[in-house]
Amino acid sequence: MKLTRNSFQKGVIALIVGWLVLFVFVPNLMIFVTSFLTRDDAHFVSAVLTFSNYTRLLDPLYAQVLLHSLNMALIATLGCLLLGYPFAWCLTKLTPRLRPLMLFLLIVPFWTNSLIRIYGLKIFLSPRGWLNDFLLSLGLIDKPFRIMYTPEAVILGLIYILLPFMVLPLYSSLEKLDKPLLEAARDLGAGKLQTFFRIILPLTMPGIIAGCLLVLIPAMGLFYVADLMGGAKNLLIGNVIKSQFLNIRDWPFGAATSIVLTLLMGLLLLIYWRAARLLNNRVDLG
Repeated sequence: MKLTRNSFQKGVIALIVGWLVLFVFVPNLMIFVTSFLTRDDAHFVSAVLTFSNYTRLLDPLYAQVLLHSLNMALIATLGCLLLGYPFAWCLTKLTPRLRPLMLFLLIVPFWTNSLIRIYGLKIFLSPRGWLNDFLLSLGLIDKPFRIMYTPEAVILGLIYILLPFMVLPLYSSLEKLDKPLLEAARDLGAGKLQTFFRIILPLTMPGIIAGCLLVLIPAMGLFYVADLMGGAKNLLIGNVIKSQFLNIRDWPFGAATSIVLTLLMGLLLLIYWRAARLLNNRVDLG
């Protein structure tokens, strides 16, 4: 019986490792190797080693796109945090019977493809969409307002898609708050703001950092949000990668851009790991 269980465990581990090697390691290795090759009009890639694909990223044009992408991702992350923190706090205050229902409603949008949801948001915000019709019927505006194909529309689309990724880690951190600490703070005369900034906020900082990374990292690569909501003037770095592979057919440069974006994401994850470790050490010392 024990031998059968060990064989099953080894088989499962081998299957997982094989899956990761075949569908994660090998494709990323191919992208990495391609980033050092040369573009070829006939075969897409020529086996001529070069570093020019990375030096091209120093061009002010691509640096501007990267900074613009990072700026929009940061604003979307901040928006998700400002909306998600109160929402997660309210979830923890619900009754045990109602809380699973609200979490279920939060996760339900994941059952629908995000591209379809962006199309729905685009229709909702268009000049002849439901929002403008509703405001016109109330007399709040005298003509349809235009938000589509602006940076604000892209940021709104990113928040719409990524908000649950912020709420879930925040909810997890808030739910694990030590309630006696809050009661002790009230007994010692701390006000609501003091309790929030000195106790609640530091203790939920790991959830805040995790939520910010879960939003910031994919926000830079959601090219279809920028395509549908922002038009050609509001590009994300994901749009550059997509156009290099599908439109311009410059696979080596697209691969180099992907590698740089991956390294940037890895740096952000390292910062998260360091920050979480530092916060845990402070909590242990406290």
